[in-house]
Amino acid sequence: MVGTARSTARYAAKEKKEEDRLRRRICTLAGRRKRYGYRRIWAVLRRQGWAVNVKRVHRIWKEEGLGLPKKRTEFRPTDEGTV
Repeated sequence: MVGTARSTARYAAKEKKEEDRLRRRICTLAGRRKRYGYRRIWAVLRRQGWAVNVKRVHRIWKEEGLGLPKKRTEFRPTDEGTV
C-alpha cells in the first residue's frame, strides 16, 4: 500500500442484518400508533430492547414516508363580500 494514492482505497458499507427487521418494526409501530412521531417510536423501540439511534430511526422514517397527515385548516369566509 505504500506509494498508492488514497483515492484508490474506498470504504464499502456493510449491509446491516437487522435493518430489514427494524424497518418492518418501525412501520408496524407507526401503523398502530398513528399520532406518534419518530422520537416517540424511538422511545418505544428502546423500551422493547432495540439498541438503535434516534438518527437511524429518523432516516428510516423519512425513507418510508411515514408521518402525520398535515392539519387541515377550516375554511372561514370573510365579511368583505357582504356589504
